[in-house]
Amino acid sequence: MFVGGTDTTYKVLEWAMTELLRHPRILKKLQEEVTEIAKGKPDISESDQDKMPYLKATIKERNLRLSPLIPLIVPRDSSQDTKIMVFDIPAGTMVMTNARAIGRDPALWDEPRPGRRGCPGALFAMTSIELVLANIVHKFDWALPDGIRGEDLDMKECAGFISRRKVPLLAIATPRF
Repeated sequence: MFVGGTDTTYKVLEWAMTELLRHPRILKKLQEEVTEIAKGKPDISESDQDKMPYLKATIKERNLRLSPLIPLIVPRDSSQDTKIMVFDIPAGTMVMTNARAIGRDPALWDEPRPGRRGCPGALFAMTSIELVLANIVHKFDWALPDGIRGEDLDMKECAGFISRRKVPLLAIATPRF
């Protein structure tokens, strides 16, 4: 359970940093919010978390909706015979819902990529994710190596129960203070 919790938290943070490096304007705005809350303190603490709405919104939008860590919602058995489009689903058939597809479906969202949304997923590790992300954004300036631009980052994922980057993120952290 410990390994599963730390691995999933790490993956969310890796995706968060990937998205922030792809969108420098968002990273800068987040860094400004965190710096304002820190007011010269070396660390962001749990008591600071509720004062950072942009941090919370960034994590929810960039990670819980656009890149959910577990893209398939827990399977269910259909309770009765049904038809979905051209597919007949007999009662008792295991059905899985693809959260990633729902979160990006243009038929459901006017702007499936950007914007405020209700995000699927549990808030199990949210406190840890917020604290770590706030502190690394507060303490470091971030850049991509070798002149790589954010839009050039490889966003491919590996198939599996947990969504992970096919190519690990490489970033340069420069201390701010």
